[in-house]
Amino acid sequence: MLKTTVPPATGAMRPRPRARFRFMPRSPAFWFLFPAVAALAIIGIYPLLLAVYNSFHLYKLADVAAGTPFVGLDNYIATLTDPSFWGALGRTVVFLCLTLPIEIAFGMFAALMLHRSGLAWFRVAARVGLVVPMATTYAVVGLIGRLIFNRQFGVVNYLLSLFGIAPLDWLADPTLAFVSVMIMDIWQWTPFCALILLAGLSMVPKEAEEAARLETPKWSKILWHLQLPYLLPGLTAILILRSADMLKMFDAVFTMTRGGPGTATEFISIYIQRVGFRLFDQGMASAQAVILLILTIVLSRLYIRFVYREAV
Repeated sequence: MLKTTVPPATGAMRPRPRARFRFMPRSPAFWFLFPAVAALAIIGIYPLLLAVYNSFHLYKLADVAAGTPFVGLDNYIATLTDPSFWGALGRTVVFLCLTLPIEIAFGMFAALMLHRSGLAWFRVAARVGLVVPMATTYAVVGLIGRLIFNRQFGVVNYLLSLFGIAPLDWLADPTLAFVSVMIMDIWQWTPFCALILLAGLSMVPKEAEEAARLETPKWSKILWHLQLPYLLPGLTAILILRSADMLKMFDAVFTMTRGGPGTATEFISIYIQRVGFRLFDQGMASAQAVILLILTIVLSRLYIRFVYREAV
């Protein structure tokens, strides 16, 4: 008796994929982006959501047993009616309005000098040297500032003594301490402005520059009518990044003056740190941080609205 065997169906020979892997994406782009997105969510998004949550609750580290009851907008109302908060914010705005234009002006001058033809080796060396201040961490910049402006053995007082000027107590005088912080910030971030503006100048067509120089010898007209449209995108980036950086400036000022003398250099970030970790009021500090974030976003949108232009 002959035995007949029926071949199995084709579909029965394929192993079924496990159900738990059906929803997993197979795109390589997803797995390349996933670590960065996960890191952003853990480092950036989660603390932001936690700060927003704490801003609506009474959260004091000195009284953890009391819990974190919901208080609504009380923290925001207390912040907006706090004279110390507005004083710290006002000092920060004054620092921004005084320091940022100087950095842009010095950066523009350096970019125009490096954009000139000739001395290729010098331009390369200068570009490398410009990176050094930017690569210095904020805390180290503050420590360098404490050494430079020291009353007894600081470099600044030594240079002043060569001209017969008596030593100044830079870090003990409110005005001089404010100026000292300005000088260190200008030293660190003027190279950043110079490199961004130099990148914008490199986008200007060479033929247009040569024709403009034949038309007029005045560099101011060439800058205003030809080069400025190519500089506006970079200038907008400088305004946004440096304004956000100054509004949250903490490390350099804290290591250099600790917000003193008095409240002369107590900027808004140092004030928020004092409320959150010296007065132990995390709810109030979170509300202040959220207000500062909203202010930064509004300021960035204003820069984009009134400064940003695409070169035609």
